[in-house]
Amino acid sequence: MQTHDTIAAIATAAGAGGVGVVRVSGPHAQTIAETVCAKSLTPRYAHYARFHDERGETLDDGIVLYFKAPASYTGEDVVELQAHGSPAVLRQLLDRCCALGARMARPGEFSERAFLNGKLDLAQAEAVADLIAAGDARAARAARRSLDGVFSRRVDALADALLRLRIHVEAAIDFVDEPLDTLGGEALRRGLAQAADDLDALLREAQRGQKLRDGLHAVIVGPPNAGKSSLLNALAGSERAIVSDIAGTTRDLLRETVRVDGVELTLVDTAGLRAGGDTIEREGMRRAESELTRADLAIVVLDAREAEAGRAAVANAIADVPQRLWVLNKVDLLTGLQAAPSWPEDEAVLVSARTGTGLEGLHARLRTLASDAGDGAEGAFSARARQVDALRRAAQELAAARQQLDGDMLELTAESLRAGHDALGEITGRLAPDDLLGHIFSSFCIGK
Repeated sequence: MQTHDTIAAIATAAGAGGVGVVRVSGPHAQTIAETVCAKSLTPRYAHYARFHDERGETLDDGIVLYFKAPASYTGEDVVELQAHGSPAVLRQLLDRCCALGARMARPGEFSERAFLNGKLDLAQAEAVADLIAAGDARAARAARRSLDGVFSRRVDALADALLRLRIHVEAAIDFVDEPLDTLGGEALRRGLAQAADDLDALLREAQRGQKLRDGLHAVIVGPPNAGKSSLLNALAGSERAIVSDIAGTTRDLLRETVRVDGVELTLVDTAGLRAGGDTIEREGMRRAESELTRADLAIVVLDAREAEAGRAAVANAIADVPQRLWVLNKVDLLTGLQAAPSWPEDEAVLVSARTGTGLEGLHARLRTLASDAGDGAEGAFSARARQVDALRRAAQELAAARQQLDGDMLELTAESLRAGHDALGEITGRLAPDDLLGHIFSSFCIGK
């Protein structure tokens, strides 16, 4: 177990009449708490106590819980002082603990200590923050599964498989004069193929878990003056974007988050795509195209009066986006001589962002897309972008190892397997540099 100084933080604070908690962790936690409470504490027993300042006057009364190392969240001695939820009282109680030898905890330091003391791996520690930030029941259940180790066990099993394969290859290198097939080459190839299949399946589940946590990344794109900003305002329910008849009004990216059936949808309004434009507008279009490379969904807004021309104008920009939803806007401006475009109903939605016509149908389509994105999410775990990226890199290294093995390049095969194994180790923190740990835990709230 790591040796640390003693830290303290207000872990939670409810409103007036609620309960607030000051949490203390470290080698002097018991001594500090017993001084504040003026009584001895029994591990894992709820004590009623009065909390005293340095003059012996009562600050508040409440419940004290003492968890003796290593049977605690951080793996150290931990004390929780549960007081009334007054911010002033909690601050006095926190100051009293610090005066007795504790210091203020950094954001995420409790979970960081739990990781360093082997109580949680890195994926589980991140799941703590995901559980706190969960916006709905599905996201909370997914985070809970990650906290319970569902994701970590899958990663560890794959890491063990890659390690065994790596050992096999390293052993074969020592017998360079022997044909690979006599050294179990066929079994090695089968093992690599099985590991690749397992890794692909885990990557797909992690991508679903990331979408459940982060939401769908939807980019609103289309030609200038098609009504993209008006549509963003209609979906957001507020005037978030400036709307004008002047082409090129939107120059930069504008983001808004909406929730569709429990799944977050991050909407990004972009500059209209067209040839030409001034320097600033061209930079806006470059940013729009860059945003599309990261999009899960392109909401392509076209003027219903010029739908086919608009479709041709954006075809190249949206070619690589996984999903596309065509929105034919301004149907209220169609005249008797301009019939509504005869696109298949399952391919396009006809709306008027100005009048609200068709928005209910658009919401329904977005609900379907959001539901599809969370397909299987009820059995999934939460995942973060860095974890998905690590799985992708591991998959790339495994694919390279298979090609290298086919060419009898055993040294390169072993190196690719090592790199893939290291990428998996980054997920659980088995191989995590200190700067990565600092970045991850600094994003946590104080008290966790």
